[in-house]
Amino acid sequence: MEGACCTTTSSTSSSGTEMSKKKQRQHQPNKPYRGIRMRKWGKWVAEIREPNKRSRIWLGSYSSPEAAARAYDTALFCLRGPSARLNFPECIVEDVVDELHDLSAADIRKKATEVGARVDALQSAGHARTGSNAGRAPEKPDLNEYPSPESSEDN
Repeated sequence: MEGACCTTTSSTSSSGTEMSKKKQRQHQPNKPYRGIRMRKWGKWVAEIREPNKRSRIWLGSYSSPEAAARAYDTALFCLRGPSARLNFPECIVEDVVDELHDLSAADIRKKATEVGARVDALQSAGHARTGSNAGRAPEKPDLNEYPSPESSEDN
């Protein structure tokens, strides 16, 4: 009797921890896309594990999470094909689809870093034109300060 009771509670508690881990992975604010992570100093990096191997392919370091995610998507598509679960499925470029056959790790890294660097350059050029802070949090106003007359005229 005691064994059956303990078996039931242990399986229930292990499934409960698995569910909480899945919920944590889904709601991580610092990881907006699959396959990327943020360094302490604010750069976004991407890497992918090679199929059936323990080694990883380094895909580069980028200033925006979108660029890192696009590099990851390119590498994932080269490794897994059309069945891959991508961050941006609508953004796969046709030349990647055409050259899908027998790519080495170096070729995959080269293609992914080209895509990521292109996205990073386009985003930094767009931010430079608009004058916004790329990859930084918006400036927080000092709530103890009275509003200036210039800001009231804009409204």
